[in-house]
Amino acid sequence: MHDPLSDVVRLLRPRAVFAKGISGAGRWSVRYSRFDQPSFCVVLEGCCVLAVDGEAAIALQAGDFVLLPATPGFTLSGEEGTLLPTLIDPTQTPVTDEVRHGRQDGPPEVRMLGGWFQSDADTPGLLQSLLPAVVHVRDVPRLSLLVNLVGEEVRSDRPGREVVLSHLVGMLLVEALRETARGPHSAGLLRGLADARLTPALRSIHERPAHPWTVAQLAATAALSRSAFFDRFSRTVGVAPMEYVLTWRMALARDLLRHHDANVADVAERVGYSATSTFSAAFRRHVGTSPLRYARGIATD
Repeated sequence: MHDPLSDVVRLLRPRAVFAKGISGAGRWSVRYSRFDQPSFCVVLEGCCVLAVDGEAAIALQAGDFVLLPATPGFTLSGEEGTLLPTLIDPTQTPVTDEVRHGRQDGPPEVRMLGGWFQSDADTPGLLQSLLPAVVHVRDVPRLSLLVNLVGEEVRSDRPGREVVLSHLVGMLLVEALRETARGPHSAGLLRGLADARLTPALRSIHERPAHPWTVAQLAATAALSRSAFFDRFSRTVGVAPMEYVLTWRMALARDLLRHHDANVADVAERVGYSATSTFSAAFRRHVGTSPLRYARGIATD
């Protein structure tokens, strides 16, 4: 059975680039500037408050996992009252075993492991389109275990470190996606996969991207009328069915052109276009450049 979540994570090609321990005691508050890379944090012990720009503040506690798919600006603070936050640029933060906020002496009142990763995907916003701005999961031991393993691997200098890190971050993403799909704030593909009627259609699109899908055919996989399926898919996933088909085909095309050394004619056939010229025109409209120029790493015509 085809798994759309696995497809997406494979296209993202996540790789860990940074992780560190974070602790605090007493009165403290730090402000992180917008970063635009996916970031994560697990609270190992104690409590703190996370306030992400444009979102309601969250009181975090031990066992909580947070994923910020696009990492806008945010403030992290202790619970002993507000202070003018210290400004931190995450791109300029040195790699250390742990950073301490607030009172420097005595045991910490909160301990966390935080980090971020980059993706080799050529589809901008793919992860952000799947998830809400803040993914907050409470008491999922598997996530805490994986983040701790990421921290251990980052601090080590063992052979195969980069391979292990990429696999661990991929597993983190899958677990976060799974947990979010079960919650009330899922978005996009995740919300669709939580709908038993829409799941067969989504799996079919991912399994056979080259098939000449129509709304009627996809509606048949969902055992719904054409109009009922169109309305339900558009409302749940956030885009019309054929728009989703196009988006997924173009995501695959980008990946094939940039990472698999495939020629334009082969890519066109693999994503459902019988004529290379038709595929090239669709790719140019969707991506903003021709397939050949994209494959050569040229962003625009």
